[in-house]
Amino acid sequence: MLNVRTGQDAERVEELHRFRTGAAQLGVLLGRVAEGRSWPGHSSGLVEAEYNDFDRAVREAHARNGWFSEPEVRHALGALACMLQQERIGKWLGGYPDLADGPAMPRTVGVVMAGNVPFVGFHDLLCVLLSGHRALVKCSAQDAGLSQALLRVWSVFSPEVQERVEIVRDKLGKVDALIATGSDNTARYFHHYFADVPRIVRRNRVSVAVLDGTETDAELTALGEDIFRYFGLGCRNVAKLYVPRDFALDRFFKAIYPWNEVIQHAKYANNHDYHRALWLLEGYVFLENGFLLLKEDRSLASPVGTLFYERYDDAAEVRMMLSALTDKVQCRVGHGHVPFGQAQYPGPESYADGVDTLAFLIGLQGTYS
Repeated sequence: MLNVRTGQDAERVEELHRFRTGAAQLGVLLGRVAEGRSWPGHSSGLVEAEYNDFDRAVREAHARNGWFSEPEVRHALGALACMLQQERIGKWLGGYPDLADGPAMPRTVGVVMAGNVPFVGFHDLLCVLLSGHRALVKCSAQDAGLSQALLRVWSVFSPEVQERVEIVRDKLGKVDALIATGSDNTARYFHHYFADVPRIVRRNRVSVAVLDGTETDAELTALGEDIFRYFGLGCRNVAKLYVPRDFALDRFFKAIYPWNEVIQHAKYANNHDYHRALWLLEGYVFLENGFLLLKEDRSLASPVGTLFYERYDDAAEVRMMLSALTDKVQCRVGHGHVPFGQAQYPGPESYADGVDTLAFLIGLQGTYS
């Protein structure tokens, strides 16, 4: 027999309300930890030992992943705190009236997380739980224990997290659906081995910035946030710059100077120095300011410690070019698009690769035999 459930279920509505409230409480806590505050008391929702354990995981993450420096991890928590503001969550979920029905039969959704940026898989997990399903989570080897630490404090505010999330160390095993993020090579693997289940499989993407020449110095300085945050390792990091033909790149270099301390990070510096030596040996022409190499190149993805740029004469041509590259570009920074300095602050409605994760999961709530 087919089991179809329609209409609002009072128990499901209450469950959603509790979960949304718990997510908002988590956001407040993450904001406090992001600022490096000491335990604020029981009003935080955690006892002192729980709070300190989470803060310790943040402080010590760099020992397990050298890219996860404490300032970057705390910044990632601050971005999550912004995402989880109750008003933003409410506005986002208001566009999904079917969410209140809940799944006719909760499914097990495999979530394969990347490890390039701290807490990068949080949004996928949030969507799975909001849709009423269970999550089988495979963390990246580069996760540095951050996801597990976050799940522990999240379950204090939302006990269902502990009940409906399982982290696996080995193979993912049998799942009813899949959300996976990885390289182009791993994407082929996911499509092959999970060909019989509904899936979202994400590939390599980068972000770009398009300058029109009217940018203020403050906007160019804010662009540094989009380039250097997380050392340029995220898909929302600007890896390619499009500039008008007559744009003076000295303005750009001067504006981003506040980010010069990035070169003090050993892993970033190693990448910067390696590509500088390589480009010198290969005779490439490039510009440098001591912490960033700037090279004119038509490619989209620039290595860590470098930034590719391309000059243009006609803005319409750039729009056409980027339109043809929609499957490779995560977001576009610039006037009329993502504001300068905001690429690393995606809202809950900002879906990776432009694929509506929550709608996909609600679609799993359909009719099952």
